Amino acid sequence: MLLACLTFFWACETDRDNPTARTPGSFVLNTPPYVSGVYDLRYTETILLTTSQPDYGFTAATIYRVQVATQSSFTDFVTLATSYTTARMEVSASEIALALMDLLDFTDETDFPTEPFPIYIRLSAELTDGSRQVFSNIIELPKVKSYFALDPMVMPENMYLIGNVVGWSWGTATEMVPVHSAEGKFWAVQYLGQVDGNNAEIKFNTAKDWNGGEFGMSADIDGASITLADISGSDNIVIGNPGWYIVVVTTEISGRDYIYHVQFQRPNVYLFGRSLSEGGVWDAGADNMFTVPAISLGADAEFVSPAFARNVSEGEDGVRACIKLDGQEWWHTEFMVFDGKLEYRAKGNDQPRVAGAAGQKLHINFTKGTGKIE
Repeated sequence: MLLACLTFFWACETDRDNPTARTPGSFVLNTPPYVSGVYDLRYTETILLTTSQPDYGFTAATIYRVQVATQSSFTDFVTLATSYTTARMEVSASEIALALMDLLDFTDETDFPTEPFPIYIRLSAELTDGSRQVFSNIIELPKVKSYFALDPMVMPENMYLIGNVVGWSWGTATEMVPVHSAEGKFWAVQYLGQVDGNNAEIKFNTAKDWNGGEFGMSADIDGASITLADISGSDNIVIGNPGWYIVVVTTEISGRDYIYHVQFQRPNVYLFGRSLSEGGVWDAGADNMFTVPAISLGADAEFVSPAFARNVSEGEDGVRACIKLDGQEWWHTEFMVFDGKLEYRAKGNDQPRVAGAAGQKLHINFTKGTGKIE
């Protein structure tokens, strides 16, 4: 008997020291105590959910995700983006409202239900490595009042120009430069010459992807741009007057839609600052304009500034350069060359100063993103 008891206790100690991992069949999501009331998602910050931890055979770090459905069968559901690591979860009411928008598929606010309706919730649980996923029971919240919830519309942070001038490849697409102090506005000095005897054709997107967001002739293009670039086309923007241009895209939000305004301007690039005079040149004029390369030189050609009239150090404003857009300060579109690389100020802070000597010029290759002072 003594030997049997010792064997039994040894077996128990071995089980505790070497637990066997298992995947449970389910686990319990508790019904909230106030489930009989109305959950008004517009005026509720969070909904409290509690659960028992799945029995994995040992105490395991667990990740919980909330899934929402409008049918008890759970044939169609949305998994909320937020995950949890504790058995007590304060679930965002606005996140549930957004999920219900996907499930109910209403496109018109006037059709959205105004009375409370039931929704169904369950949890998924998994180990931190993503293994051993298991689902809880389904609970019903019988009276949920939702609203026409939509993600806020925000201005794009990026804009890309694609076309035959960059080989119709997103890998070589022109990344346009954000305008300082002007959300959703972008610019680029772009070569729009002929390619293999064909006129340049371009379009734009906020992502480097054929995701349906690309636009061309569907944008608003002003009359002056159409005349200057001799624009035509039904989808792609076709440039009938080959050459260099400053291309500008301005974004407007109208309701739930983006409206894009596209402009084509003459490729006027300007030298600014005290390299041109003792007091400095701070206005765009013909005397401080870069020479535009001949169209026959192609995209791989340099814009060249006027010669510096005097020596200028890093301590007295240095060499400055920019393009000029209506309604913007000159420094909103400033750029400079550092160690042979063209860098734009864009939305950033003031750039470091670069020294120059009398007689030198600033050379810029906008296609390669390079430059030099010599």
